[in-house]
Amino acid sequence: QVQLVESGGGLVQAGGSLRLSCVASGGTFNMYIMGWFRQAPGKERAFVAAIRWSGGSTEYADSVKGRFTISKDNDKNMVYLQMNSLKPEDTAVYYCAASTRIRLGERVYEERVYEYWGQGTQVTVSS
Repeated sequence: QVQLVESGGGLVQAGGSLRLSCVASGGTFNMYIMGWFRQAPGKERAFVAAIRWSGGSTEYADSVKGRFTISKDNDKNMVYLQMNSLKPEDTAVYYCAASTRIRLGERVYEERVYEYWGQGTQVTVSS
């Protein structure tokens, strides 16, 4: 059973930066993809970024391309989300997610791919 714990959220002014961290424990040797999602008030949870545990290829939502960077440290079982040039519309609860497999036809931006989820960390961007 994989456990995920996020940290690094907080309050920041527009244009500022934050780095979110996610530590994974238990069964990480089976990890295939790690992702970040976010849920703003009154909205559905949405894909932000994903990284393959082996190889490190990444994908991003269009809304964060060029501003956010996902990275990992396999030795520490950590995944990071560096968020720069933050905007008020980035305000949300950010969730770390992990997947041990992806089936034919599935895409890394789909929630159904991810079997494990963290509890979330709040990011608030003031204008």
